[in-house]
Amino acid sequence: MTAARADGVRVLVTGGTSGIGAAMAAALLDAGAVVAVTGRDPARTEAAARTLGRATIGIGMDVRDEDEVERGVERAFDRLGGLDVLVNNAGIGMRTVNPHFVTRPQPFWEVSPEGFRDVVATNLSGYFLVAREVVPRLLATGGGRVVNISMNHSTMNRKGFVPYGPARAGAEALSRIMAADLAGSPVTVNLLLPGGATLTGMIPEDLPEEMRARLLPAEVMAEPIRWLCSRSATGVHDQRIVASEFAEWLAGRSG
Repeated sequence: MTAARADGVRVLVTGGTSGIGAAMAAALLDAGAVVAVTGRDPARTEAAARTLGRATIGIGMDVRDEDEVERGVERAFDRLGGLDVLVNNAGIGMRTVNPHFVTRPQPFWEVSPEGFRDVVATNLSGYFLVAREVVPRLLATGGGRVVNISMNHSTMNRKGFVPYGPARAGAEALSRIMAADLAGSPVTVNLLLPGGATLTGMIPEDLPEEMRARLLPAEVMAEPIRWLCSRSATGVHDQRIVASEFAEWLAGRSG
């Protein structure tokens, strides 16, 4: 399969300083896109942008804060000269509420309200706030694309996965409603997920080696995100694409 090109496409990747966000940003840069990445810590975000290179723009932006989102999106539009694609990826994992969530799952009643609110505010409300700021601008400038990053349905229902599972389930429902609201408009919305647990900073340090060996690399997201930002994906809307099964999915569309 020939790698898709995204020459000149202007992309905003939230949570692009590490993990699958950084992997997607790197893949898009390799495909010729112009990329801005966001992160909560401005200094870390600027450092990540320098590491990615190719004049990547780093924008400090806490997706939980609507004022920061407004300023961050405004800066992205100004620095990129507009925007073609939003990749909603910013999120925090189960490690923030239970560092041993794989080996010692924590029942929901032991999760702190603060931890619950923080994960939901980042992984669900953050998607809403950024899309709410970006989509009207896309509609006003002729259209664009939104790609919301999701996870396996099994993760959403997994024992000991409060609040991560409910937050991701909510974000997936949000994405489908966004797609319905935008049907017939020049803005498309699609879901993209790795297809399994992925080797990122969200993985607990005490994960057994046999489980660690089965983790997907973050680069599994590279080919599908390049394709979703390419001309080949024009008009593709309301799809749920599993990165680890992307080649088969694409062959099915072509067939």
